[in-house]
Amino acid sequence: MGYGQILHQHGKEEDQAEIVVNIGGVKQVLYGDVLNRFPETRLAELVDCSLKSPEEISSLCDDYDPDTGEFYFDRDPEAFKCIVELYYYGEVHMKRGICPICFMKEMDFWKIGADFLDECCKSNLKEVQDELAEIAERVRTILVDREGDPSAGGCQRFQASLWRLMEKPESSVPAHVIAILSFIFILVSSVVMCVGTIPELQVEDSDGNLTEHPTLEVIETVCIGWFTIEYLLRLISSPNKIKFVLSFMNIIDFMAIMPFYVVLILTSFGAGVMELANVQQAVQALRIMRIARIFKLARHSSGLQTLTSALKSSLKELGLLLMYMGVGVFLFSALGYTMEQNHPDTLFTSIPQSFWWAVITMTTVGYGDVYPKTTLGRCNAAISFLCGVIAIALPIHPIINNFVLFYNKQQVLETAAKHEIELMALRSTEGELRAAPEHREHVCGSRVWDTSMSSCHSDTFLPLLKDTRGGPSMQTPSMETSFESTAEASEYFIS
Repeated sequence: MGYGQILHQHGKEEDQAEIVVNIGGVKQVLYGDVLNRFPETRLAELVDCSLKSPEEISSLCDDYDPDTGEFYFDRDPEAFKCIVELYYYGEVHMKRGICPICFMKEMDFWKIGADFLDECCKSNLKEVQDELAEIAERVRTILVDREGDPSAGGCQRFQASLWRLMEKPESSVPAHVIAILSFIFILVSSVVMCVGTIPELQVEDSDGNLTEHPTLEVIETVCIGWFTIEYLLRLISSPNKIKFVLSFMNIIDFMAIMPFYVVLILTSFGAGVMELANVQQAVQALRIMRIARIFKLARHSSGLQTLTSALKSSLKELGLLLMYMGVGVFLFSALGYTMEQNHPDTLFTSIPQSFWWAVITMTTVGYGDVYPKTTLGRCNAAISFLCGVIAIALPIHPIINNFVLFYNKQQVLETAAKHEIELMALRSTEGELRAAPEHREHVCGSRVWDTSMSSCHSDTFLPLLKDTRGGPSMQTPSMETSFESTAEASEYFIS
């Protein structure tokens, strides 16, 4: 028998070989011809183990029984069931209930690339990675808010402390008190603006015109003074001035303050300027802009912020609603004008004028200022408001569902971040007790998350994240651990 025939015969024996694997106590028999479909994987390397040394075999598995030829792996048997599907179906599916991050570690162990993962499973993996990255970012933010950057200079520390005082109510008791005071000033200013329009509470000026009561003007001035000081302090302490100025909520803050000073400047030019019609209209428009301050409440309300974020995530549904309404308004207003134009007392004088009737009809408001007078026009009106009800009702459920999902996600992320902070504090205390009586300097917790804080000592450690597996496998990252990205840091959250 020639050498080529020997190799061919040996290849046939490998393809027909039975490979017995024991995955966490669960035995399974695999065949060489199946495993050789993906020769780069760990299981395929077990096929020709008869030609390998004991050291090479031990590097492939956790244990090996030469008598029975059984390979033992201390891995998850449920995840292995998904791994084996690759050799039969050419792709891997994650079963429900398996942690995507842990499953990716299983795939790495079996030397299976992420490209073999099914598309639906990839989206699930991406979602979990994003959530873990967000938790890691929240933890990093909380640690920075609590301890600051120890490598910063005195001026930078003061700026960071002032920023936390004005922008982070949860960072300290004084910051919480300032947030409450700001909330009260917003409410008082809004109430004063509304009360000032009551004629009985207004007074006449020298020209006989009604103006706001002097007492209300004093209260308004005090509130504007508070808003101005608050805005300037936040601007001065902001780490990114351009981003601060262009922020939507800060633009609203500026719009709530600016009218007061513009009116004050115009008044300082004298009565001659204020008597101009254009100037009076501008002053009135600036006074109306004061209603923008009510949006400042969103800064101190997590519920309003969640609602805003949920609406942003529902832009597609809202756009669909507007499209439905736009088509319906154009269609029914044109039909209404056509059916009503021959009536002598018609209220539909043109199609653009009929848009108003179509809007209030499809939204079921029905003011009654414009209404059809013919039989066909009334039938058109009936169909229009029925279609309007359907058009409004269809996108409502997805919008509500987006809000519930976003709200629940925020609650889960906040709870997870607080839980990790508590575990970090607990394990940090345990580490200090184990290190006693050896002296260890204070460790900045944010060092694990921000590698730029180089002043933290590398000879100390921080038991950062949980590992519920227990036993000897429990590990805590040392202070020498560095992360290239927040997503990499989030891998430590997997239990």
